[in-house]
Amino acid sequence: MSVPKDSMISLLTMRKPFWFRRIFGDLYTLFLFTQSDIRTALLPITFFSIAAAPLASPVRLLETTFWIWLHQLQCTVANQIKAPDEDKINKPSRPIPAGRITVEGATILRWALVPICLAYSARYSTELMQTSLSLMLLTVWYNERDGDKGPLSKNFLTALIYGVGEFGGTLVAGHDRTQVSPTGQIAVEVMIVVFMSTIHAQDFKDADGDHLTGRRTFPIAYPAASRFAIGLAIPLWSILLTVMWQLDLLCGIAFVGFGYYVGARFMLYRTVEDDKLSCKYYSAWFSIHHLFPAYWYYHHGANQYPNILSHDLFRIW
Repeated sequence: MSVPKDSMISLLTMRKPFWFRRIFGDLYTLFLFTQSDIRTALLPITFFSIAAAPLASPVRLLETTFWIWLHQLQCTVANQIKAPDEDKINKPSRPIPAGRITVEGATILRWALVPICLAYSARYSTELMQTSLSLMLLTVWYNERDGDKGPLSKNFLTALIYGVGEFGGTLVAGHDRTQVSPTGQIAVEVMIVVFMSTIHAQDFKDADGDHLTGRRTFPIAYPAASRFAIGLAIPLWSILLTVMWQLDLLCGIAFVGFGYYVGARFMLYRTVEDDKLSCKYYSAWFSIHHLFPAYWYYHHGANQYPNILSHDLFRIW
């Protein structure tokens, strides 16, 4: 017989002192703010950072993961205090709808995280602090300035936030925390474009909650066109990324084949449960191509840079 997570937490802490239970409970609340984004944000960004840097040492992996998680926490708290009614439908286990923290308490936490993130980044380099500041401004634009209300602005801002987070993570992971290698910069730029054109894959499963809060996502605004777009974009990007990063034949066939499968799922299977499973496959596809910079470094070194236009398929003569 399985024991629910909250019951297990209670069993582990019931005999501990009050201060221990309070600290443990608060840490668990922070974790719940970011739990649903571990698969879609924390893991892919961490994979990308250690691949694009490349990773300087095992210790940097812990530092990179924490830097990414801390800034992810800032973004998710800002988002969740804005739409608690949406979370009651889509994600009732989050801290606010679950009653673990009030909207007022989460608002205090949201703004307290701004100086914490800036100060933590400043201990590494000025460039990383500037990256943290950029993330903070983009988060304000997305949440407090209603950048998430339109389908185009939502995709644009989310991709930028994601890309800036990956740039920061790459700075933390690498040998030089003041700059990212040319290959890493190219990888960040390509990732932003890929994510911007496919991010609505994550919105199909949340359409009911988004409609309730007035958020006009691509699947809500254009139900048929959005499925056709994702069904075309994922296979197309799979081919282009395979060519750009010069994958070998076996890896290329596997990645492109998986991309065609993921794209086809969104077009053919359209229930909420189907969309939830398709989103998991999309997250796996998205995470896999985050590792391609490491593949490039291994086969081509740091002195050559990927250029899709230089491939034989794109040469006129």
